[in-house]
Amino acid sequence: MSSDQTPGHAVELLEAVHRDLAATVLPLGLPGADGARGDIRHALSQLEDYILPRYRSLDAPLLAVVGGSTGAGKSTLVNGLAGHAVTRAGAIRPTTRQPILLHHPADGRWFEDQRVLPSLSRVRGSVKPAPLPASQAGPTPDAAAVTSLVLVADTAVPQGIALLDAPDVDSISADNRKLAGQLLAAADLWVFVTTANRYADAVPWRLLLDAASRDIMVAVVLDRVPPAAEAEVSADLQSMLSREGLGAAGLFVVPEVELDGMGMLPAAAVEPLRLWLQEIAADAAGRAGIARRTLNGTVKALADRVEAAATAAGDQERAAQGLAGDAREAYRDAVARILEATRDGALLRGEVLARWQDFVGTGEFFRAMEQNIGRFRDRVGAFLRGEPAPAVRVETAIETGLQAVIIDEAANAGDDADGRWRSDPAGRQLLGSDDLSGTSEGFAERAAAEIRAWQGSLMELIRTEGQGKRTQARWLSFGINGLGAALMIVVFSMTAGLTGLEVGVAGGTAIAGQRLLEAVFGEDAVRRLAKTAREDLHTRCQNLLQDEQLRFLDRLDSSGGIDPAVLAGHASALRRLAASA
Repeated sequence: MSSDQTPGHAVELLEAVHRDLAATVLPLGLPGADGARGDIRHALSQLEDYILPRYRSLDAPLLAVVGGSTGAGKSTLVNGLAGHAVTRAGAIRPTTRQPILLHHPADGRWFEDQRVLPSLSRVRGSVKPAPLPASQAGPTPDAAAVTSLVLVADTAVPQGIALLDAPDVDSISADNRKLAGQLLAAADLWVFVTTANRYADAVPWRLLLDAASRDIMVAVVLDRVPPAAEAEVSADLQSMLSREGLGAAGLFVVPEVELDGMGMLPAAAVEPLRLWLQEIAADAAGRAGIARRTLNGTVKALADRVEAAATAAGDQERAAQGLAGDAREAYRDAVARILEATRDGALLRGEVLARWQDFVGTGEFFRAMEQNIGRFRDRVGAFLRGEPAPAVRVETAIETGLQAVIIDEAANAGDDADGRWRSDPAGRQLLGSDDLSGTSEGFAERAAAEIRAWQGSLMELIRTEGQGKRTQARWLSFGINGLGAALMIVVFSMTAGLTGLEVGVAGGTAIAGQRLLEAVFGEDAVRRLAKTAREDLHTRCQNLLQDEQLRFLDRLDSSGGIDPAVLAGHASALRRLAASA
């Protein structure tokens, strides 16, 4: 291990990897997402159960997990190694029991706390539980209740190594299979038990290949081998191990023999394996080498999983951005259509036009306005002082017309966004059975309130603009609503932006509002007021529809998490750590 990769630095890196993996969220139903989530869970478990504990305690005893297929004879083998019955062989499958960890009494402190396998509570077991022949074994607690690790101190186990009897790797119980995988992932070395009839089964080999990827030390025990077939079966199994990168694995053959009355193997049957374990335990430097070898291989495998998580997180990020972009574009287009409807004169038809014509009067009003601006001021001033109600009716008609446009376009945006999401598998998953087309509940009321607020802001603009204009004070005091209505009409007939105020489809009726405002404030001020009012309307429409699009975007909130680049950086750092070990 290099100077910049001391155990302390390594633990800091691994804790950062654990923290960021735990924060990685893959909520979208993308291809491969389920596998990536499983890899992340596996990586987190391995960090918690093995990698971090081992880095924090490099001098702890080795943990040898005894695993294998259903009925392979794991428990019988463990009892044989101990020289007496410690764990019970089950005749009823699946054997659902708490896993038993055998250790030398002097090594108890390493396993009594939650250093390894922290999710399993500890139970102190008896050194020599009353034996029960397999033929009399009864049912045991359900696998879902397996939450404890039974610790058994026994001087028959050499100091420096512990044996953990794991459930069947191919158990019909999903909980048992999960627990077996968890225990094997926490091992420094494996004692893998199979039989002459089942050594080629697929499930055990998947686990053995995982061991090869971690470069873990493996001892394969070929159990219940008929003497006549020993040479042939052993050679075939050794050939398979070599082809899969496990040629260095120790191979121990347990012949097919009768068990004694207590269900025990003859001592000679397991003597080679016992001596092998004793030699490992007696060699402190060798134990350290085994621990580092397994740790190194496990960190390399972790780097691959972290890199895969980074790729999956990047895929999720891009998919989420695409879905968010679809929603934003749908509502952005709706805002543009609303503003176009307010710009092209469409709102000056129908009820708005009728109410405005009621307000400004007949054709004689326009002739008077054209003949003499002073007479126009007097005529309009008297009109505004005497008849304020028509101006309010103009505001109401504008509110109704503008509200209809906003609601219609917001509904179109909702339909568009919902349709885009449903055409995408990830979007369909996020929507589920919910229909987000149209508008949300209460949107019509919110739109009406925003329009009224906009109209109120126009009135305030006029009040502010009139301050200091002493000659027009009477116009402002008697005609705020009228001037506000005129400004709205100008805003809805303004098609040329800052280049001038032009008449929309409403024709001469819009000129009245423009001339009225110019007579009070001047042409430049009217341009400025109209520009400010339009920008305010734009902002309010944007805010309304941005709130609507949150119905979609809020469903993407959980698609965040850790930056994929951070995970990719962790993967590189883990590879450097493994290389320096």
